[in-house]
Amino acid sequence: MRLDKFLKVSRLIKRRTVANEACDAGRVLVNDRPAKASAQVKTGDVLEIQFGSKSVKVEVLNVQETVKKEEAQELYRYI
Repeated sequence: MRLDKFLKVSRLIKRRTVANEACDAGRVLVNDRPAKASAQVKTGDVLEIQFGSKSVKVEVLNVQETVKKEEAQELYRYI
């Protein structure tokens, strides 16, 4: 799955366009490397998202095309 779509589906970032902009600005790292929005995300990848001065680090547990709001947190685990 594309990185920008995963960020939206998992609700780590609210909108796909915002996820796209964050990737373009280099604020999203996949396995400690800056990643483009089109990068493929798979189970076991470690994502780091920088929100201003804060940083969120998560491990991808599952990849699904659609998921209910209540089940979105089951797609990743905070590190």
